[in-house]
Amino acid sequence: MTRVHEVAVLALHDVVAFELGLPHRLLGGATDDAGDPLYRVRVATLDGGPVMSSAGYEILPRHSVDILSSADTVVIPGHYSGPAMRGGTVDETLLAALRDAAARSRIVSICTGAFVLGAAGLLDGRPATTHWMHADRFRRLYPRVDLDPDVLFVDDGDVLTSAGNAAGIDLLLHVLRRDHGLDVANRVARRTVVAPWRDGGQVQFAEEPPVPDVDGDTGPTRMWALTRLADPLTLADMAAHARMSVRSFTRRFRDETGDSPQRWLVARRLDLARRLLETTDLPVEHVAGRAGFGTTASLRQHLHAALGMAPLAYRRVYRGAPGVSSVTKAAG
Repeated sequence: MTRVHEVAVLALHDVVAFELGLPHRLLGGATDDAGDPLYRVRVATLDGGPVMSSAGYEILPRHSVDILSSADTVVIPGHYSGPAMRGGTVDETLLAALRDAAARSRIVSICTGAFVLGAAGLLDGRPATTHWMHADRFRRLYPRVDLDPDVLFVDDGDVLTSAGNAAGIDLLLHVLRRDHGLDVANRVARRTVVAPWRDGGQVQFAEEPPVPDVDGDTGPTRMWALTRLADPLTLADMAAHARMSVRSFTRRFRDETGDSPQRWLVARRLDLARRLLETTDLPVEHVAGRAGFGTTASLRQHLHAALGMAPLAYRRVYRGAPGVSSVTKAAG
């Protein structure tokens, strides 16, 4: 019989209820070929007492933070409040338990659980991720962390972090693949009726950015460019419209937007291409033309660089595959 892997899930106050249940559903549901469980998942709170979940009901655990000392993997689900998110600190008892566990266990965070790991110093000098909505706050509180807010999860060996809610599924399936191979992970994915692997990163799921700011000396030129994205605009064209030299325009543009004119223009074209892929049935080559990329190959290259996805894959994410009924028989 395969040795059972011990998993401790730590529920802090205001824990995200959805994320709290993921380790039990995914890791706890994994079995070997004989049907024996591969993981034992236990939930703990700091003192073993109840905590309130984000869904408005109390979590009544059977364990305290003490079980972290015997866990092979410790999972920290996200939460919506707490000192780690407000001021970059954690309770001293929790700090000691996490640092002790990190010395001999694998540590996993889901969504804003990364704030707790950051406050404990477990992410200093490491790559990590968290929900894109909280990336700016995370960077302010934990500047020593190499944060990448554009990915679904980061595997840095003994410390793994994931982005928003559903990215916890992606990360835990990755853990299953790493521990026991594709067959076990795919079996759990089928039973849970989720994709065993998602392409792309969390940038693709971020809210559409607001209309770009058009204030400042280069503002009128930015507005002008937005109405001509399909045209082959050059840096010289934009500088001429602003009645500046290319050098002065580039410097002023960067001062006002924080970006170069070329990068800004590509980002706006990608915004338009994404809207067209999401809301129209235009062929990809027409989307590429309307968004100013010229060719399908150029659009594919830029979209993959920004989101890790090809145009048709991006369209499927938001619109579904053509001809597929909204009611589909589940596999397995």
